[in-house]
Amino acid sequence: MSKDYYKILGIEKSANQDDIKKAFRKMAHKYHPDKKDGDEAKFKEVNEAYSVLSNEKKRSEYDKYGKVFDGQQGAGGYGGGDFSGFDFSQFTQGGAGGFEFDIGDIFGDFFGGGNRKQKRGRDISIDIELTFEESVFGVERKILLNKLASCDSCKGTGAEKGAKTKSCATCNGRGKIREVRQSFIGSFATERVCDACNGRGEIPDKKCSNCDGFGIRKREVEIKVKIPVGIENGEMVRLAGAGEAASEGVPGDLYIKVHVKSHGFFTKDGSNLYMTKKIKLTDALLGSKFDLDTLDGPINVKIPQGINHDEILRIKGKGVPFANGSGRGDILIKIKIEIPSKLSRKAKEAIEKLKEEGV
Repeated sequence: MSKDYYKILGIEKSANQDDIKKAFRKMAHKYHPDKKDGDEAKFKEVNEAYSVLSNEKKRSEYDKYGKVFDGQQGAGGYGGGDFSGFDFSQFTQGGAGGFEFDIGDIFGDFFGGGNRKQKRGRDISIDIELTFEESVFGVERKILLNKLASCDSCKGTGAEKGAKTKSCATCNGRGKIREVRQSFIGSFATERVCDACNGRGEIPDKKCSNCDGFGIRKREVEIKVKIPVGIENGEMVRLAGAGEAASEGVPGDLYIKVHVKSHGFFTKDGSNLYMTKKIKLTDALLGSKFDLDTLDGPINVKIPQGINHDEILRIKGKGVPFANGSGRGDILIKIKIEIPSKLSRKAKEAIEKLKEEGV
């Protein structure tokens, strides 16, 4: 039974790419294996769902057929053929009398290749703090990480500069080592990647002195991170391939959890900024003005005569920029009219006159 990727990410089938990305950030943060209460299996499942639904072609195939046909479903599935009705008995004809076939080649054809799973570097999780303004407008940050990275001396080759290569003596330059094993149905020949040359068939005659021939080493790396506009407190940003490197493999990912400092009076909801403004009763009756420090600078706001308690004033185009760059949200100001608890004799007389006029 195929997995319900929409259910895994907790979204509807009508979800757009922004919805998918936000859901992935939330779920990846929840299940990340580096967390105390993380769940590696769930984390891999979330990654698999995101890899399909974030790709328009894969998502279209998945919506139509319940799977994808590019040789790999998501991040961890098989894309091989359907084995129903296949007769495996043909491979046991002859009993234990002995014949030899390469089981790695047979299953490699069906499952999309007989090579071992490519090594992958470790994922890294970090936290960063943003000002309220940076979360609204987005920002580019430079982060220094001390991690396993490609050796800066040999550029990941593992060879000393100017070194020559020679054929690997362990695998005789094939990159693979053939092993024959006996079983009750005969001899099985399998192949594995040569550990001495990591499948290249060649080794340098002089290893890199900086990384001892591994091609990776622990060093400080500066990474540029572009924080998108309108990011919410607690959201995760994923940088694919920015995690730790793996010798003869692919690097892991970098997950950045964002913490947003609170603002003095603004709160954010989607693309709008909200605030509360307390005014006097006389300002509500007669109208007034006040200065407001927006994220773009100070402006003068007019309070119309006769405004009601909890009424909202809207300042257009001064909110959070839209993700597609087509404009901005608004500032919404909720008016709170302060009713005085005590009145002077003169104020009370004035209000009595208003009462007589039916105000």
